[in-house]
Amino acid sequence: MYTFKKEERLCNKKLIEKLFHNGSSFLCYPFKASWLLMPGEQQVPAQIVFSVSKKRFKRAVDRNVIKRRMREAYRLNKKQLYDLLFATDKRIVFSIGYIGKEIAPYELIEKKMLKLLTQLNAELAK
Repeated sequence: MYTFKKEERLCNKKLIEKLFHNGSSFLCYPFKASWLLMPGEQQVPAQIVFSVSKKRFKRAVDRNVIKRRMREAYRLNKKQLYDLLFATDKRIVFSIGYIGKEIAPYELIEKKMLKLLTQLNAELAK
């Protein structure tokens, strides 16, 4: 359960475009999450893409550190989201963008990721 496989990563350009044009979004500082319910054609319950602004973080090293921390926090805490998706038989694609102004420590990122996933669960339950 604590894995993050290739199938769980959102790589399809058309799906990403569809997500940003038709999806719903909410803020949970330092993250902005966008999500879209999909018909049941995916093999995994959730596909995700992580992004960090090149405008805010000029150096690729900084962007990669943030994305690595976000992926790790998601990997360890995605179980609650997956439980809800399996129970309701839903499939989603979503993105988490980092909108903070400085590189946050991992502890803060993990705490906020938990909050974001809880908020996403609430949105999906509506």
